[in-house]
Amino acid sequence: MRKVEWTNGTEHWTKKGDIKLFLWEKRSTRPSVRKGTILFVHGSSMASQPTFDLHVPGRPFSSAMDWFAAQGYDTWTMDNEGYGRSDKHRPINSDISTGADDLVAGSEYILEKSNAGKLLIYGISSGALKAAMFAERHPERVARLALDAFVWTGEGSHTLNERKKKLPEFSARNRRPIDRAFVHSIFQRDHPGSADAATVEAFADAILTLDDSMPTGTYVDMCSRLPLVDPTRIKVPAIILRGEFDGIAAMDDLIKFFILLPNMDKQFSVMEGISHASFQQKNYMTVYHILHSFFTMPDNPYKG
Repeated sequence: MRKVEWTNGTEHWTKKGDIKLFLWEKRSTRPSVRKGTILFVHGSSMASQPTFDLHVPGRPFSSAMDWFAAQGYDTWTMDNEGYGRSDKHRPINSDISTGADDLVAGSEYILEKSNAGKLLIYGISSGALKAAMFAERHPERVARLALDAFVWTGEGSHTLNERKKKLPEFSARNRRPIDRAFVHSIFQRDHPGSADAATVEAFADAILTLDDSMPTGTYVDMCSRLPLVDPTRIKVPAIILRGEFDGIAAMDDLIKFFILLPNMDKQFSVMEGISHASFQQKNYMTVYHILHSFFTMPDNPYKG
């Protein structure tokens, strides 16, 4: 395994009670054109830096944090409890609600350090569930909310239907082992070929540098406790992003969720040629473009 290094960022630490949480910041490289502060929220099987600050030779702006910083955003991400560099000592499975609690502590720290009035929040997969739950609890901290690879009730989700077969195993322990073959499976299960081999290997290196196991809580929640969020209680502007080939985010389930969102400043975007891990796909620049467009939407003077 080659050594993975993250450069040109600043590490931060905050606490949730006695739990230490790791945060990573990359500031705008265009300070004269400040467009907002983004908090990226990772999913079930990888920590924050591999997901949002990945570097792959020959692949421009593999780091989403670098690309958005170049557009004028201050960018942040954090490791949820049980992941990456954050504390892992509590005997818990780090479920969705625990992750939303982490976002409360992390957002408080970011808002204090950055003087941002509100945050632009992006969450992927179980990270989207954490982000949505956080937006329910603390809408006053959220300027705009982006939910990628999201799942509401789980109806029609092929990946979750397969995962449920291992629910007794996940429920019996707080952590599950991961290895390189597991990381490969993320890209093989839905639509092989949507990500290139070099990116998948770099992603695996980055993940396995930090962790050899992951909490089971998000898997248990997504297999047995959905729905976890109520769309009618999400009052902030929101976008739903769905990869064309994503086996978790079933189209009909998402559309029903989208219809119930009460804020009419909302969008639904289907991303061509993309399966589950959006930022590691061949069409990753499409995701950046959609997010940038949504995050820079002007305030409408007329509300109806």
